[in-house]
Amino acid sequence: MKPSPNSVRLAEAVHTVNRHAKTAPDNRYLYSLKKAALEKMIFEGLAEKTGLHFVRNPSFSRQQSAVLITCGEFLFHLPATKEDFQTLPHLGDQNLEIRNPKASVSLRAAKQLLSDYTGLKENSDQPESPATPSPRRGVPKKDRRGTASGHRSWFGPLK
Repeated sequence: MKPSPNSVRLAEAVHTVNRHAKTAPDNRYLYSLKKAALEKMIFEGLAEKTGLHFVRNPSFSRQQSAVLITCGEFLFHLPATKEDFQTLPHLGDQNLEIRNPKASVSLRAAKQLLSDYTGLKENSDQPESPATPSPRRGVPKKDRRGTASGHRSWFGPLK
């Protein structure tokens, strides 16, 4: 399968989103965007499921497998489904020496490209939560400061 310029650009965007999702404090949207984009790319023939790999750090110390997805020179993993276990070959452990090429797409541009491609918007997959009041509301400002540096001490007076 020869990658088209469009599939290369999409793969670079998925790579950028995936790289940032690993360190983001709230990564749910980024991983949802990655999953939706890869599934659509597979459906359109821009990417293909290659096989299954063992997950390096499985949760609850149980062996898990992930689907290896190939898009041009880029490799990605998604959680495996029951169908994947029946249809894809198991490739064993991941080869840690194989790396994705560098992608020079900013996170903002990658999110925009994948959002336009998938139709997934940033707040569409997250339920709205009502604003919770601050637990210190109503406490006078001078009592909230604590010490001169602004930090409260465990040993300071309780008010």
